[in-house]
Amino acid sequence: MSLLTYELAELIEQSEVQYMIDRMRAIEERPGNPMGIELAQFGRATAFFAREMPWPQFNTVKGMGRDDVGWLDEIIGFYAARERKPQFEITPSNAEGALLKGLASRGYYQSGFHASLYINLLPDTSYASHGTLQGEQNVQKNDAASVNLWIKELSPETGLEQYASIHCLGTGLPVSGEVHIADNNEMLLAREGWSFYIAYTDGKTPAGAAVMHVGNGIASLTFAAVLPKYRGRGIHQALIRKRLDKARQSGCTMAVGQAAYVSASARNMERSGMKLGYTRATWTSM
Repeated sequence: MSLLTYELAELIEQSEVQYMIDRMRAIEERPGNPMGIELAQFGRATAFFAREMPWPQFNTVKGMGRDDVGWLDEIIGFYAARERKPQFEITPSNAEGALLKGLASRGYYQSGFHASLYINLLPDTSYASHGTLQGEQNVQKNDAASVNLWIKELSPETGLEQYASIHCLGTGLPVSGEVHIADNNEMLLAREGWSFYIAYTDGKTPAGAAVMHVGNGIASLTFAAVLPKYRGRGIHQALIRKRLDKARQSGCTMAVGQAAYVSASARNMERSGMKLGYTRATWTSM
């Protein structure tokens, strides 16, 4: 599993699709479905829609296969009926000419790239030989720069106020969004396969937060953020290590994560032993 193959790339992509399905289903199950969540399947592709969350990540098409070009009009029509234009995410292994031409002919263009990384969690020689041991040593050195860093896993009985605050302030969202972040993630906190973490400096000051989803033996590092004033202290990398340790303890064979290409987050994943699986292309309406 260490060397990249089309089969491994498929696992990486499907792990992201599956955690997104579970996340959106959890939000949909809130009483009355206040966010207006809808999911639809078109061939291999899954279309995600959120009426009250117009941002691209909640209105995107994932898992698009090279043979799904025939579904394009139905997919676009699904969103048009809801007065929205989707974002398409295309992996290199599915970037077949007819599909890309089909998107372009319908007014879409490639607007960016996003990196997907992975690490083999099996305790074998290939795992150790791909920089994992060195990566863990780097994590320990970086952790030393943080004063009395303590990472706590939240329980279903724990309030999400601190997490929601870090989520907003760490990603540049307005603080007014805290209540919505807390409400949408409350369902996940009590949902099987999901775990939430908060990193504290000096044992008491919340400085970072992270989330992980485990399903089908694969862990997905779905989110992490560190407050601006605490960046550069190894907190983000410590949150990665914490989740990888939990994934190993849970019996996962692989962990995956996504990050902006050549970003600080991507570099921290690499320092932790993760390798680049692929950069997927983002296609947006003109």
